[in-house]
Amino acid sequence: MGAMDYQLRVQGEISESRELEELVVGYYNGAAVHLKEVATVRDTIKDMTLDETINGDPGVRLFIMKQSGANTVKIAQEVREAIELHSKELPPDVKITELADTSEFITQSVDNLTQTIFWALFFVVLVVLYFLGKWRATVIVAITIPVSLIVSFIYIYITGGSLNIISLASISIALGMVVDDAIVVLENISRHIERGTGPREAAIYATNEVWLSVIVTTLVVVAVFFPLTMVGGMTGVIFKQLGWIVTITVVVSTIAAITLTPLLSSLMLSNGKKKKKESIPGRFSYERIVEPVLSGIENIYEKSLEVALANKKKVLILSMSIFVASLMLTRFIGMDFIPETDQGQLSASIELTNGLRVEETAGIARSIESVIKEGYPEVEMISASSGADEDGGLMSLFSSTGSNMINLTMRLSSSSQRERSIWEIAEGIRTDLTRFPEIAEYSVSTSSSGAGGSSTVDVEIFGYDFDTTTTLAHQLRHKISEIRGATDVQVSRKDEKAELQLVLDKKKMAASGLNTAMVSSALRNGVSGITTSYLREEGEEYDIVVRYPESARNTITGLESILVTNGRGDKIRIGEIGTIREYFSPPNIERNNRERVVTVSASPSEISIGELAAQIEGIVATTPLPQGVMVNIGGSYQDMSESFTDLGLLLMISVILVFIVMASQFESFSIPFIIMFSIPFSFTGVILILLLTGTSLSIIAGIGAILLIGIVVKNGIVLVDYINLMRDRGHALNIAIVQACKMRIRPVLMTALTTILAMVPMALSAGEGAEIWKPMGITLIGGLIFSTLVTLILIPVLYGLVSRRGERDKIRKVRSRFTFLEKSIEE
Repeated sequence: MGAMDYQLRVQGEISESRELEELVVGYYNGAAVHLKEVATVRDTIKDMTLDETINGDPGVRLFIMKQSGANTVKIAQEVREAIELHSKELPPDVKITELADTSEFITQSVDNLTQTIFWALFFVVLVVLYFLGKWRATVIVAITIPVSLIVSFIYIYITGGSLNIISLASISIALGMVVDDAIVVLENISRHIERGTGPREAAIYATNEVWLSVIVTTLVVVAVFFPLTMVGGMTGVIFKQLGWIVTITVVVSTIAAITLTPLLSSLMLSNGKKKKKESIPGRFSYERIVEPVLSGIENIYEKSLEVALANKKKVLILSMSIFVASLMLTRFIGMDFIPETDQGQLSASIELTNGLRVEETAGIARSIESVIKEGYPEVEMISASSGADEDGGLMSLFSSTGSNMINLTMRLSSSSQRERSIWEIAEGIRTDLTRFPEIAEYSVSTSSSGAGGSSTVDVEIFGYDFDTTTTLAHQLRHKISEIRGATDVQVSRKDEKAELQLVLDKKKMAASGLNTAMVSSALRNGVSGITTSYLREEGEEYDIVVRYPESARNTITGLESILVTNGRGDKIRIGEIGTIREYFSPPNIERNNRERVVTVSASPSEISIGELAAQIEGIVATTPLPQGVMVNIGGSYQDMSESFTDLGLLLMISVILVFIVMASQFESFSIPFIIMFSIPFSFTGVILILLLTGTSLSIIAGIGAILLIGIVVKNGIVLVDYINLMRDRGHALNIAIVQACKMRIRPVLMTALTTILAMVPMALSAGEGAEIWKPMGITLIGGLIFSTLVTLILIPVLYGLVSRRGERDKIRKVRSRFTFLEKSIEE
């Protein structure tokens, strides 16, 4: 206008809902027809598709997930601070409550492992003090602990790690081994000092006698732990850090043992010429109480060893019989993947009758909530989600959704504050759910990762024909449900869902000038509605949706009365061009490796996953399979089998590396075989203690059994190396064996006891997260106890057998040479 340009805008926005009623939508007989005369305008909310309640009150769940590599505990703390800050701004009837927090379990597990480490440290120092009887000697050995652990902490810091469950468990395992080398060196130094050698000379001579065996024992341990750093899969994720931390800690402790320990011994230990022995102050007298006990053990061991050397073959036969008998007991030991933990989080996925409306589903969910609240006071908070998240939110990722689905999340009180375990509560809830006739299927999980997080055995049925595979799946489900200990038995292929189908008459459609797109669009808009505009009110924008009233949408007659407009503007009822009938839609098609599959899954309860899988395999083997159908066992059981295969390979690599290290040390193939003879008997100890404690063989226990390889051969190396030293000094074979073993029994018992007692807190722990590492502690204790006893007797006996045969071979060679010379002289 004039010299200026203006934008031209027509203001036609509706600012309040009452204006809609006055809108003119047409004219009839010259009079305006307002919207309120032909429709009902209601200010309402969107139809409910997902009902959320928290402790019975309406609520909304907010999922907060950390990025990969972020610190869970730190993120959780920052979230709590943000919640506390914004809670002050909320209305009084709105409050924010934590439903699930995985950082609490991590924090409690870390605290529990920290206590375990301190108890292990206490026991280690106590053993050293008991055997050596000197405060100064105990301090010398104890100094190697912080020196070694500081380097481990430096490694964790450099690699960007943190003091988590795995790193603390690794430190706890290493704690019993870091003093082993220092004990061997210090015990030998103390022995030289007691014989009258000066502290400085004793430190030099004694260290020179054992330094090579100390290094070899460390290399053996490294040969077992270092391969853990290269393992892939789930096993590698768990144990890679364990391998690095123990390897670094043990190497540093060895360096400290052959350098720092002799130095401190020469400065701190008293001269052996002084008769008065430095003892523990107070009424406790080392010479009067402890020394006689240790001397008595040495004397009993000496006599037992002499008897064993006189009956070598009998000892060997008895040992082999014990080992073979222990192998026969393995069938009584269950197998598990990774031990489940009581994290105080329960979840349940419940499927009701197919096609049930979300309002009905929500009502049943409230009934289930009431039953749980009344029967389980341990449940502090319960959240229920009924229906489906149509917006595709996080709810659809973590659980099954549908108008007939209920997902429950329960937070329990601390395990120390309740009498029932999480597994007992879960079993009770399963029993209660069977009393609801509306429930078609359900699963209750003790894992915080959701209803699908528990260990399962999956029967995968491959086949093209739907009816055949579905019938077989339900047949197997019925049989598996009868297994004692099988819970949450489910078929992945759901029942056919009822639906209404509009069958169109093409001739009538053509005559009416309609096509399928026109009809489907009219039907969709009439039932679901169409967004025609928006209402802006107080800065908020709301959809204006036009659709038929509910009475016209909830009956077949009403649906057939929906009008379709053709190109000429004529209105035709859907019932005039087609018929609406009730049908059942086929289930979703699942595929695995591009083949149709249906899965029957079951979770173990009060039995191991291995036992459940064995019984399921028996059922599958006795069930006739239709032609063209193939069955495979998968799930967590398959993951467990693959992990145990990896452990078997790791076992072979460890044994080979240990043999190579010892063969290079002793320059012999027979002596490494002698020392490694104690390895099978460590497995005997593992089998026995797993049976006695009722512990299943899990991946954690399997790793513990492999770690025993490096630990048990250390004592054998110490014995054999000292026997060789005694023989080099001119002692006869049996005398060298008896005297060397008698002199080495104290360091052998000390190193074994420090490792065993360091594992006792882990094996007996009952705090949060203890279930994960307890099998490893139990395994190491059982294997070490049995293998140590066998090592002290069987290794010397085998050494005597092999060496005696070697001496006889040498004598035969000498005699043959003399015979040859005699014949030459006669000729």
